[in-house]
Amino acid sequence: MTTSAIPVIDPALVPATLALPRHLLSTGDLTADTATLILDTAARIEQAIAGREVRKLPTLRGRTVVNLFYEDSTRTRISFELAAKRLSADVINFSAKGSSVSKGESLKDTALTLQAMGADAVVCRHQSSGAPHRLANWVDGHVINAGDGTHEHPTQALLDAYTLRRHLGEIAGRRIVIVGDVLHSRVARSNVLLLATLGAEVTLVAPPTLLPIGVGSWPCAVDYDLDHALPGADAVMMLRVQRERMGGAFFPTEREYSRRYGLDGRRRALLAPHGIVLHPGPMNRGMEIEPSVADGQGSVIVEQVGNGVTVRMAVLYLLLSGASEV
Repeated sequence: MTTSAIPVIDPALVPATLALPRHLLSTGDLTADTATLILDTAARIEQAIAGREVRKLPTLRGRTVVNLFYEDSTRTRISFELAAKRLSADVINFSAKGSSVSKGESLKDTALTLQAMGADAVVCRHQSSGAPHRLANWVDGHVINAGDGTHEHPTQALLDAYTLRRHLGEIAGRRIVIVGDVLHSRVARSNVLLLATLGAEVTLVAPPTLLPIGVGSWPCAVDYDLDHALPGADAVMMLRVQRERMGGAFFPTEREYSRRYGLDGRRRALLAPHGIVLHPGPMNRGMEIEPSVADGQGSVIVEQVGNGVTVRMAVLYLLLSGASEV
């Protein structure tokens, strides 16, 4: 079956009030309408490529997308690469290891190199919070934050919202519980901002040592007791315990953490009958989530990975086809 040249959504028909920001750096930059535009576009893309032998659209032919990754990431990098290729864009994967960065080249010099090469979009993952924001000042193309330090990961939040909407319908009014290592999680911050914008009631659950300073100003509730927060929730999102970022003792033992904040079968049963289980991955099976729950009924963890490609296609499509501020 051949691909159609008809666009999924004509950017010229998108009202100016719905235009996305020029760069996707934070979910806090999205309104309910612009976030919904991304989710709706992802749904149209999913429908457009369903049943095709070749799951590609010609919409970004001739455009160049650079994956600029200073941090290792399998899921996110491959997901963005596949998303761009399914839109027929040219893709350049730039890894800091083995590149001029390892020889001391600064982020600004790398940005100027990409600018000279005519990159239309730069997908940036960096260990330092705020790096994609700096990059956006140095390139003419669109910058997409693929995770910066412990700050944000906006496309992860968008794919999570897309997954929630597929299973729960409207997100507004739904009770979402996010559990675990909030302190080191860029996913948590992005999800709280986006889900609150979309009208969900979000509760963070974590030991006090794994909550960031200033969390009281976030648009969510905070609880320290998982058994208290879970009953009747529409969804629970478990966060990975990021031991590689921990320089001290944030909790007594792994067993103690799992006992108080791990999702097992008993706690899974506290959710609403239609409740679903999410995890951004990679999982520490047996620590923050039991294998039987991760692989059990209502788990959408594997589906999240597939939805990530679709949502990132929507983001690239809208930014590079004209439905964003210039």
